[in-house]
Amino acid sequence: EYAALCDQLGLTDEAETIRKAVADMEKAVLKDGWDGQWFLRAYDANGNKVGSHECKEGQIFIEPQGFCTLAGIGKDSGEGLKAMESTRKRLLGEYGVELLDPCYTEYHVELGEISSYPPGFKENGAVFCHNNPWIVCAEASLGRGNEAFDIYRRICPAYLEEKSEIHETEPYCYSQMVTGRASGNPGHAKNSWLTGTASWTFLSISQAILGIYPDYNGLRIHPCIPDDWDEYTVTRRFRDCTYTIHVRRGEEKGITVNGTPISGEVVPLMTEPSARVEVVL
Repeated sequence: EYAALCDQLGLTDEAETIRKAVADMEKAVLKDGWDGQWFLRAYDANGNKVGSHECKEGQIFIEPQGFCTLAGIGKDSGEGLKAMESTRKRLLGEYGVELLDPCYTEYHVELGEISSYPPGFKENGAVFCHNNPWIVCAEASLGRGNEAFDIYRRICPAYLEEKSEIHETEPYCYSQMVTGRASGNPGHAKNSWLTGTASWTFLSISQAILGIYPDYNGLRIHPCIPDDWDEYTVTRRFRDCTYTIHVRRGEEKGITVNGTPISGEVVPLMTEPSARVEVVL
């Protein structure tokens, strides 16, 4: 993203430097950060792996699976897909994606606080609503609309009305954490409002799933929706123009703006106060 910004500003040398750094980082992650079926979490101060199948506990963590996949690492070579499959297999519970598995049952001085909580609570294997949208975005980056929306639904208050008495927090907002399967009380929420979940969730549903991305030269339309969605309409106010965007499935794929076909997926900036955009998937 920074390199793209440099392109806009004509900073060609800076953009080239950044893209080389990104390529070097990707190679490093795939060489020393890949554990065979998922991405490692870290190396501790003694050089030992954290978040590896070699560990007794804490073998897989949510953060590297979401962010490495979202960053496109291993997208073409298959590691990203394996990471998402491992996430669903090892970390996904009824109330969302948990932080790690298996939970720590004894204190690790080299890890500190994360291993001080009971299993299934806080950083030790609870569902943190803040980072579930990272998995939504990661799934969408692989084109997996069913999986992306499934994660979205599991933590969204609107889909949890019948379970709000289990959470025991306000049924209209996100909580920082929801106790995981390893706890004695799965689904119990804590610290409502104390989270950045709402902003990340808005990004994940509006951009990653509905596919309305603000860009430098217009709105980029790239939906990733579940199979059972046939159509939807989004109203987006963007740079003094109100875009009404109707997305549907059909045979003649493409985008039209006020009835005129465009090439690619970026709807150009409009000088009119409103525009009608038709998208056929």
